[in-house]
Amino acid sequence: MRTLCASTLIGEFFIIGFAGLVAMKDPDLTMGTVWTVSGIAMLLCVLLCGVITRPGGVQLGWALQIALIASGFVVPMMFFMGAVFAALWWASVHFGRKIDEAKARFAAQAAEAA
Repeated sequence: MRTLCASTLIGEFFIIGFAGLVAMKDPDLTMGTVWTVSGIAMLLCVLLCGVITRPGGVQLGWALQIALIASGFVVPMMFFMGAVFAALWWASVHFGRKIDEAKARFAAQAAEAA
């Protein structure tokens, strides 16, 4: 699960950075505000890669997905990109857990055979 989720989060890191560049064009937002919010979200993506398997890691990832979708109120394309990454997040968690279960089964079978 860790590899799939981390890959999704790193993709989000870049999308958030690009969305920050687009948000800078909004005359109502200051550059400092845009990059503070974008920078915190990007940092959260990277930090979350390291704690994804700990308790609450997946829930923090879901909170990030909701924030990514909500960023569509500032950059409308982020409604679509947020939904795409929320679907990728779901798939990463769902299939990542299945892969982890299969690895544990195979390890148990190998231990029994040895």
